[in-house]
Amino acid sequence: MFQLGKTIVSEDIIEKEFVCNLSACKGACCIDGDAGAPLDKEETKILEEIYPKVKPFLRKEGIEAIEKQGTWITSDFGELETPLINDADCAYVIFDEKGTALCAIEEAYNQGIVDWKKPVSCHLYPVRVKDYSEFSAVNYHKWEICDDACSLGAELQVPVYKFVKQALVRKFGQNWYDELEVMAESKKK
Repeated sequence: MFQLGKTIVSEDIIEKEFVCNLSACKGACCIDGDAGAPLDKEETKILEEIYPKVKPFLRKEGIEAIEKQGTWITSDFGELETPLINDADCAYVIFDEKGTALCAIEEAYNQGIVDWKKPVSCHLYPVRVKDYSEFSAVNYHKWEICDDACSLGAELQVPVYKFVKQALVRKFGQNWYDELEVMAESKKK
């Protein structure tokens, strides 16, 4: 672990390699697990605002889940999350013709319908951020459904922090990311 501004960063995001391999996993991170995507308070407001524009992209089951639970929920642990369909798929999940899970929000973004890509926690994956009162912990999340992504990352020699560069800049800013790159280079030597 090392400190970077008001963050404590796991060295795994520099040392581990990762490139999503959707053809292998079919987007399992959006349909496996026991919780929705983590959200921050600002993102809950965005979801409420963009829902009417995202709704045409959603599956019937997703619309039903959102209409019943809301555009976001508070978990039993007090965490803000996206709602789930039958305690499984994220309510915002859609599937392409090959059965790969995609994000309806991101599809609306890609088509210029909304200007918000998706929850930052999804964009950052496999990096997870936990906010504390004095700092944020930035960690690599190892999940067996991503073994193919780890293999592809190793083959292409892409460290986690480079794979999620755009998301890290979105979350922490360009200056933070530039400092992370300097730290990563110094650790290589």
